[in-house]
Amino acid sequence: MAGRALRRSWVSALAPWELSPHQSRALGAVCSGDAEPRLADIADQLRIAPRSATEVVDALEAKGLVRRAPSPHDRRAVVVQPTAEGLEVRSAVEQARTEAAEAYLAPLTPDERETLSVLLRRLTVDRADS
Repeated sequence: MAGRALRRSWVSALAPWELSPHQSRALGAVCSGDAEPRLADIADQLRIAPRSATEVVDALEAKGLVRRAPSPHDRRAVVVQPTAEGLEVRSAVEQARTEAAEAYLAPLTPDERETLSVLLRRLTVDRADS
């Protein structure tokens, strides 16, 4: 129940940019590192099939948030780069995500938030490689 409520608040927070959660995560993957990811890198990071990564990147490219470019290191490969608009949207999405999380967690005290964080980290670390 809590997971569904949090997902609904996250989907609502993404509405101004007409992004799905997958698209938001993919945009984050493209914008977050120094290296320019290939589609396979994005698929691995998001734990989705390469075909799904292609569809997500296609949608981001259609919105003008990313572009494909030849890899400077491997002429057979294509990398995904954020556009200036993509970087701006990613920053705004991160702000909206922070605000949505704050609103969702508002009923918890700081100690309760810390306990929740520790427990969730334990659950995700134990299952990260499963």
